[in-house]
Amino acid sequence: MSWNRLAALRVRRSVAHGNTSGSSRAGAGASPRSADDEGRLVALARAGNRAAFDELVRRHADGLYAVVVRLCASTQEAEEVTQEAFLRAWRGLPAFRGGSQFFTWLYRIGVNEARRRSERSRRGALVVSLDEHRGREVCDDSMRPDDRAEHAELRREVDRAIEDLPVDHRAALVLRDIEGLSTAQAAAVLGLRETAFKSRLHRARNALRLALAHRDPGQVTS
Repeated sequence: MSWNRLAALRVRRSVAHGNTSGSSRAGAGASPRSADDEGRLVALARAGNRAAFDELVRRHADGLYAVVVRLCASTQEAEEVTQEAFLRAWRGLPAFRGGSQFFTWLYRIGVNEARRRSERSRRGALVVSLDEHRGREVCDDSMRPDDRAEHAELRREVDRAIEDLPVDHRAALVLRDIEGLSTAQAAAVLGLRETAFKSRLHRARNALRLALAHRDPGQVTS
């Protein structure tokens, strides 16, 4: 089996079974030591060290999948996008000069692939429920049944409102408000200046607020 196929299999297993370690917010708040370690791995991978790249896959597969799953039409497509992003990153590593963090460069590849597929499908719809991807957060045994039902309905309303956003607005919301990247990191992923990213995020938040208000006028106030 070629390395590309083996790496793809590892990525699929990782995103399907949650085998990667650490927070999905990869790179956010990384310590200098971890940043130096990652720089060493990237340098080794650029030189063709496959074990080093495997370690980068292990570190970042969950985080990348957590972003693209909210931009794709299905979990299967999100797995395919994650796989494609890592394969493109491997092929493109010789041209990576370290002008940005590795994970923001990787996320940009994944987000661009998700956007490309969204535009090709002429939909740009998020049909992957947050409940489906993060079900353990939704189920809270301490909540009363009626509270759980209300909470689940609210999440469905938010899902549907996000689904209706343009993919560029959705990406800004996912990176900054859901995955918790810094403004600088999220802007780097989308290839924007920070001022431009802040403007896009502001428009996305307003669009989401208005969409929720339209669905339930008593829920959101101006």
